[in-house]
Amino acid sequence: MLFASLDAGLQAHLKRGAQLRQFADGQIIQQRGQVADGFWLIEEGAVMVGQFGRDGDFRAVALLGPGDSYGELAVFARRPRIVDAVSRGESSLRLIGAKTFLDALGNYPASMRALLGALSEQLQDTLGQLAGMRRGTNPARMAGLLANMAGPGDGPASVAITQQELAELLGITRATANAALGELQQHKLVTRGYGSIAIPDRAALGLFALE
Repeated sequence: MLFASLDAGLQAHLKRGAQLRQFADGQIIQQRGQVADGFWLIEEGAVMVGQFGRDGDFRAVALLGPGDSYGELAVFARRPRIVDAVSRGESSLRLIGAKTFLDALGNYPASMRALLGALSEQLQDTLGQLAGMRRGTNPARMAGLLANMAGPGDGPASVAITQQELAELLGITRATANAALGELQQHKLVTRGYGSIAIPDRAALGLFALE
């Protein structure tokens, strides 16, 4: 995420001034409408980002893990948060204060340029993913989602996520998600495990998503 694009010295400075907070499984970390007084950096565990519906059900849009950050855009826009975030299992996060971040960023012009580049890349990736998820077969959509979560590179990777969570992220039933994963496994693009998906070749999975 965006935090990773910052200068190593700036990252260390921001982490030193941010208290480590612990969250239990299912605990709400942030809610829509709250003031964006900072952004979150995940140290351990995982976080589901999405929105609670009026019926109380949580609709996930992303699963984030160690090293990922979220909430920077709300800080820059100085707007209330637009997503809810829930801890998936036990997790440890740092809340990096908005003022501390913005003040420190001014002293790191290279990080500012890198951040703009990361923002542009993130927007392009998001638009590409949305376009792909609105068309194509469910296996192709599943491949695109998993390739995006696996990150850049051509080698093997593992994504810690359940079939139910994948179904929620794609807006399909668990049975449909299971069928899509089954087809990807037949093509030897993924291997299903308990609470995780192994990807032997990220490049091949990404190409399948474009077919």
